Parts: sequence; structure tokens; C-alpha cells
Amino acid sequence: MSSERNWAGNLTYRASAVAHPESVDELDALLAQGGPVRVLGSRHCFNDIADTEGVLLALDRLPSVFEVNADRTAVRVSGAARYGDIAPLLDAEGLALANLASLPHISVAGAVATGTHGSGDAIGSLASAVRGLTILTPSGETRRLERGDADFDGAVVSLGALGAVLDVTLDVEPTYEIAQHVFEHPDWDAVLADFDEVTSIGTSVSLFSTWERTDVIDQIWVKQRLPEAREAARVSLFERLGAVAAVSKRHPILGVDPIACTEQLGVAGPWFERLPHFRLDFTPSAGAEIQSEYLVPREDAVAAIQAVRTLAGQIAPLLLVNEIRTVRADSLWLSPSYGTDAVGLHFTWKPDEEAVRALLPTIEAALPATARPHWGKVFTLDGAETRSRYTRGDDFAALAARYDPDRRLVNPYLERLGL
Repeated sequence: MSSERNWAGNLTYRASAVAHPESVDELDALLAQGGPVRVLGSRHCFNDIADTEGVLLALDRLPSVFEVNADRTAVRVSGAARYGDIAPLLDAEGLALANLASLPHISVAGAVATGTHGSGDAIGSLASAVRGLTILTPSGETRRLERGDADFDGAVVSLGALGAVLDVTLDVEPTYEIAQHVFEHPDWDAVLADFDEVTSIGTSVSLFSTWERTDVIDQIWVKQRLPEAREAARVSLFERLGAVAAVSKRHPILGVDPIACTEQLGVAGPWFERLPHFRLDFTPSAGAEIQSEYLVPREDAVAAIQAVRTLAGQIAPLLLVNEIRTVRADSLWLSPSYGTDAVGLHFTWKPDEEAVRALLPTIEAALPATARPHWGKVFTLDGAETRSRYTRGDDFAALAARYDPDRRLVNPYLERLGL
């Protein structure tokens, strides 16, 4: 059994070995050996989605891929590449991605496969930027899929159930700058009354709360593309909400040194140095932590937040911070924002998994029945119930059976989902 662990240290992989192939041929040879197998990304998942009793395949030593297409609207990158590594290369080409997650340390293929997202009313999840991908199936067959192909919408958010993602082609656009502003202690009731206006006031908006108080929000972070046309509206809105602009740099977790965070106070900078909350050269968030997240349709967002608010007394003792973000709808079958504009309620917990898992059923029962858990984070919702919240779940099961007929990629996580 491997002694290797995930990034947060709350999971030790059960795998018999972790292999690091250095070529596609070597990867193909490893797959040809047979037996259970899973592909390991940057280890930022907090549950057993990537685990197996067989061999874990880490693709971080495969030859690097970075190719901008002829019309400069897309880039093909290695599946194992981290966003923080490809972003400066794109910027040097005068190009950018539409969005990034809160930390740049995650791999492209892993983030895409789990439906990971940043924030923005008008911006989809990271998976929505995918226009193509190359998958090596467990049988050694290479399949190239492009947006518009029959299998494409099912294959992007794949939970690692289809094969090893060798490369991903992402939509890009001309580079841009962003300024980041932090506002403190807006009134919760006022924010919920104007929730749509609050989340639309910037390119990317995040609401942070420890739930130590239920009358005010700790912080709202607004990331705004430049040139900005709505500065006066933003100032007016936050005055109306009773918020004040932060006078120094802040960390999402109260009391933590903000040195690891990207620049704030309205100082403009490149997209990749502002869209994430955390800098690549620092450990993000708290390090030793557990994370959960549930995404609900936009129309259920206020009810979901109010449900969490009523549980504040139970949540706060275990919580480091709760972040609320928005995601535009997409057509990817297993995306938590499939078919609906969504609002994510993200919990960064103290590293007490037993207590967190004991509380999660209470939270899950209080949330609207439309809530979809983030695939890579800790949740206790029954697997059959989780799958039922995706109308294309049966279609995905059929797709996975075609790509992996011998079920070599199926692990306990996928079994719980009936896949």
C-alpha cells in the first residue's frame, strides 16, 4: 500500500503503487499490465475520487505541451499542467483565460474533471473553457474529442472515469488586467435583498463569512476587469450595504497573514495575478484543512444561504471560512452548473474530519434538494441521491462503459454513484 497522501493530508491513498510515466508509451505500457488503475492529479481533492487499490498514475512527468493555435483563440496544454504554470506563458503571448479558480496550484485535467470553478455571473466553470481533449483509455486507445462531438459534453467533467487525459485545448482571449477590492462587514439582510446586484458588481465576486456573526458578512472580494465602467455603482452599492473598504490587504480566513494572497486595494495587475485568491509561490488557504462545497441553481441561492445561516451556531466552531461564488450555466453532463446558472457555497473546515462528516448530513438536509456537491470535496449525500440530481447521469454511465468496459477505472467512489 502507498503511504502517499493528498495535499491537505486528510487522505492516505490505498494504492499499491504510484507510477510516474515519462512518456505516453510508458503510460500505455503501464495500462497494458491490467488491474485497477486511476489517474492522480495535483492531489487537491479531499475525498477518495482518485483512489484505487491498484496503481495510481501521475502524469506530471510526461512531456510538456503548450501550443497556441494559428488564429490565437485556443491553447493546447498538458493535462497535468498546473494553471499557475501555463498562465504566465499565455500572458507572455498576449493571451488569457476567462477565469481561474481561487488557487492556481491545481492541474488542468483534474480541475476540469471535477467541475472546479472560479467566480463570476457571466463566467462558466473551468471545464466550460475546454474545446478539446485527448484521452488514453485503459485499453490503450487514444480518443480525441472536440466541442460539438457526440461524446464531448459527457467526456469533459469525467470524474476520471474515462481514461488518462493527455492534453486539453482551452479557449483563450487577449490578455487583460484586473483590480481587486475588498469590502468588510456589509449587512447580510441587505446583501440577500440585493443578491443579484451584489454578485454582478464585478467580474468576479466572492462573499466570505466565518458565521461567528449572522448579521454581517466578514468580507466581499470584488475582482474587476479594466478598464472599469461601474466604479461609481460599486461604491454606491457597498455604501448602501453598510460596508467599508478594507484599508490593508486581507486573507479570506480572519486573522491569517495575507502574504499568500494576490494583491488587493485596487492595484491593477495581470489577470493571472488577480483572479486567484492565492499566489502560486505560497501554500494556499490554511494548508491543513477539509473542504466541502454545494452548488445550487441561482433561483435557490438565497434559500440555501438562509439555510446555512440558521445553522451558524453548529457550523462556526468547525469552520475556517465559508465562501459564496457564482458560476454561469453550461451543457457538460456532470458539471454542477449543468443546465443552470449556479451559486456555490464552499466550506473550508478545520482539520477535524470526523466532526465535519457528522455535521454535513445536517447541512445537506437543510439545503434545497437541487444542491449538487462538488465532486472533489467531502460530502456525505447518498451516492444514488447525488446521481439523481444530474439528468444525464445514465448517459454518462453508458459513456463510461464504452470507454472502460472492463471497469478498471471504477473505484469505491464511482461505485457509490452507481457508475
